[in-house]
Amino acid sequence: MSKVYLPAGYRPPLSVYETQRAIEFIKSNFQMNLSHALNLRRVSAPLFVEENSGLNDNLNGYERPVGFDIPDVNANAQVVHSLAKWKRLALKRYEFSPGKGLFTDMNAIRRDEEVDNLHSVYVDQWDWEKIITREDRTVDYLKRTVRDIVGAICETAEALNVAFPSLRTRLSRDVTFVTTQELEDRWPELTPKERENAICREHKTVFLMQIGRKLKSGKPHDGRAPDYDDWDLNGDILFWNDVLDCSFEVSSMGIRVSPESLDRQLTEAGCDDRRQLPFHKMLLAGQLPLTMGGGIGQSRLCMLLMGVCHIGEVQSSLWDAETRKACEQAGVLLL
Repeated sequence: MSKVYLPAGYRPPLSVYETQRAIEFIKSNFQMNLSHALNLRRVSAPLFVEENSGLNDNLNGYERPVGFDIPDVNANAQVVHSLAKWKRLALKRYEFSPGKGLFTDMNAIRRDEEVDNLHSVYVDQWDWEKIITREDRTVDYLKRTVRDIVGAICETAEALNVAFPSLRTRLSRDVTFVTTQELEDRWPELTPKERENAICREHKTVFLMQIGRKLKSGKPHDGRAPDYDDWDLNGDILFWNDVLDCSFEVSSMGIRVSPESLDRQLTEAGCDDRRQLPFHKMLLAGQLPLTMGGGIGQSRLCMLLMGVCHIGEVQSSLWDAETRKACEQAGVLLL
């Protein structure tokens, strides 16, 4: 059954050709702004990793990675879900120093994703990671970095509006910081998504902190793997989306687990079996640098800045027959 939502009176803001030009503009402009804001350098990244390396991200724990065998190297491979762990290992291997980091294009297939206006089985994002010191592992440092990223997004939006005068997206640089527990305390009767809508409707630009651990209700706000973000020092960047009339996540990020917080979170999540994986053994032994990082959706950012209503307008993927039919009838071209 199609889950597509087409706002009343919606029309694509740009022609097909102009849409492609705008996508190119956003991607080239934003990655430059991001690298300058966070002191990052571009690197190459893998599309797949070895199955038993422990480098793949298991997301919420139930998503099935796309796997295949490679006979010539006698190994089984998995298409990455994200590069959260790979990036940390790369910083060590590439000999980055504190205060400096990397970014890369991450492409993934998440075949168990429930597709709708915002979600596709194809994932494209900028993955970034930088080395920090133990003194940087604070909420204040996290907030400063969030403000830098929001600034880079707003600068890209302003440049896009100049380059394409028919676009009029306005974003707020003023970030409201709130924890998932504070949202539950304020709106206990609402679902997590409804709480995000309520806070973003009120404050427009929000960083929702501390995602992963169970709240007072006994349930987490959302799933977050225990072996990359520190659940006390992570969060999502959310904007209010006027076209879809809802909160709109563009980035999941955070200060990564230390050996101490990894030890604690593996036990809390019931994932002690991961302790024997190569990546986890290195981290628990203190052999990897302390880092922070995140992912920023490329198609998501294009959607937000261009004011389109469906992710299929800015990326090529597969959609069910009902979605294709509804979009065609509404004059919405899915790439």
